[in-house]
Amino acid sequence: MFISLSCQEGTRVNSSKWIWRSVGSISIAATLLLLYGFIAAVRSITAPELMVSTPPVNTGSSQTPAAPAAATQTGEFRVAAIGDSLAKGTGDDSGSGFVRRSVTLLNGQEGHKAQLINNLGINGLTTQGLLTKLDEPGVSYVLKKANVIIVSIGGNDLFQGAQAAQTGKEPPTLIGLRKALPEASKRLQKVLTKVGKINPKAKIIYVGLYNPFSDLPEMKVPGNLVVTEWNLAAMAITNQNSNMTLIPTFDLFQQNLSVYLSSDHFHPNGQGYQAIAERIAQGFAVAATKDTDQADREQQFASSQPAEVKKGGNKE
Repeated sequence: MFISLSCQEGTRVNSSKWIWRSVGSISIAATLLLLYGFIAAVRSITAPELMVSTPPVNTGSSQTPAAPAAATQTGEFRVAAIGDSLAKGTGDDSGSGFVRRSVTLLNGQEGHKAQLINNLGINGLTTQGLLTKLDEPGVSYVLKKANVIIVSIGGNDLFQGAQAAQTGKEPPTLIGLRKALPEASKRLQKVLTKVGKINPKAKIIYVGLYNPFSDLPEMKVPGNLVVTEWNLAAMAITNQNSNMTLIPTFDLFQQNLSVYLSSDHFHPNGQGYQAIAERIAQGFAVAATKDTDQADREQQFASSQPAEVKKGGNKE
């Protein structure tokens, strides 16, 4: 009987380890996919690919051939932020959060100039609350002045009641956490769509979620699974609009939770916000490098044209 119980206990332990490893692998893989999508999206937004075609055959026409499309990136960013307490910067002793830190980092990049128009982050805001805020004239006014809009929302939708695990109360189950997903993700789509309608020309950056409770055994697996599902749903939304992109944060906090979380065990501290800001700035730095390379290619393309093509006709 003792041997049988020991075998059963060993099976449970092995099964638990397998589940945790599987969830961790899936979550990390999904985050890497989101990170790749973020960099690729920022590239496509701030530095479109130069379309180089075969030089046209000279037909003797005096009409000048159309020049290759120039990059739309100007390097001047007017940043506005809207959303929950993460957008506000709660937990950062300096009060900067990732918004001001991103602006500072962008100003430190060669060829970039950034200014913060306004930060409209509100503690405790949910997707439903943000939908209501977007109808306010003052909010629309701020967003219309920006050409980069950073949105942080969703954590309060998913983790309502999850903080109970810190006080010894019964934590939410995977089923309980998943209940919020369908409706909250629909509201997220409405939020991002409405922001896009308010300012169709702005670059909209959505900050993905992390699991602030992954160090609690009862919240590690369900929290990781739900956050991964949310981030994938958010990526599916942002992929529908070329002016939208998602910044993954799951991987940043997964291995650095004790370093990046503030004392409230929910919001980032200064180091955590700095890590998010560096990821935002990294995307624009990659795009700027590509923009410079594109300018060089344009110059090489122009230099390679025959003299008569540059003049727009045959040399008599």
